[in-house]
Amino acid sequence: MTPPQHALVVLAAGHESDGGRDLAALAPAGAGVHAAAAAPAAAAAPAAAAAPADAGVHAVATAGRPLAEAVRSALAAAGERPVCVVPMTLGRDPRLVADAARALRWLAAGEGSGRLALAAPFAAAEHLTGWLRAAAGTAPGAPAAPDGAVLVTAPAAGPFEDAELFRIARLARQFGRHRWVEVAFDGGDPDPAEGAARCRLLGARTVTAVPASFGPALRTPVPGVRDGGPLLHPSAVTGVVAARTAAALHLLGHGEDGIAAGLDAEHGHGHAHSHPHAPAHAH
Repeated sequence: MTPPQHALVVLAAGHESDGGRDLAALAPAGAGVHAAAAAPAAAAAPAAAAAPADAGVHAVATAGRPLAEAVRSALAAAGERPVCVVPMTLGRDPRLVADAARALRWLAAGEGSGRLALAAPFAAAEHLTGWLRAAAGTAPGAPAAPDGAVLVTAPAAGPFEDAELFRIARLARQFGRHRWVEVAFDGGDPDPAEGAARCRLLGARTVTAVPASFGPALRTPVPGVRDGGPLLHPSAVTGVVAARTAAALHLLGHGEDGIAAGLDAEHGHGHAHSHPHAPAHAH
């Protein structure tokens, strides 16, 4: 599926793609990932695969200045064609959406006027819950669900983003076939080895890791833990990106660039909204 109008697409990357490293294979060969200078360079994760030639992806970039630079490059390369930015979140990174909107706001008022759009996020938490449930059902050892556990893994982020994954994992377990669905974070607490140990303490005879991210389930092998493979295959990822792009371009044709909605993406997320609103707080 090719994005309509042959738009150039820039993927905005956050913690769910390990700073874009897990999406690097979706960009043109040699393009790499546009990231802040402080971020260490790294190759794409083993689970990544080459993107189809018609994916339309111009670049992958982290939010802020790297994203602005990548969009400027896309606008220059696109000629009169539109440029669409897709926030690559699976529903646990509203800050990525808001940061992308802030990076695009000035470009949309200048060189990108009329041909720059911010798409809806790649997915919402409800999508991730369903994909995890499906992945757990098809993972190796799924028929042995009565004594098997699923370990949902992701790169560590902030406390609210990590807590959200525990909620999503609990929902994925509901109506599923596995008695135990636990969570672990690469570079966080608990890490995959600790998560697997907890599964065994609970009584699991088999443990299968499934990623709640764009990367592999296990960045480092854990003894006795089966790798359940990627959450989504590359063709599925590019298909969703194309759908988000098509929808954004349709709205752009009606004068809506998506940036105002993106700026409000963090509303209700984090410390600032962890308490009841005062009566005077308007929405």
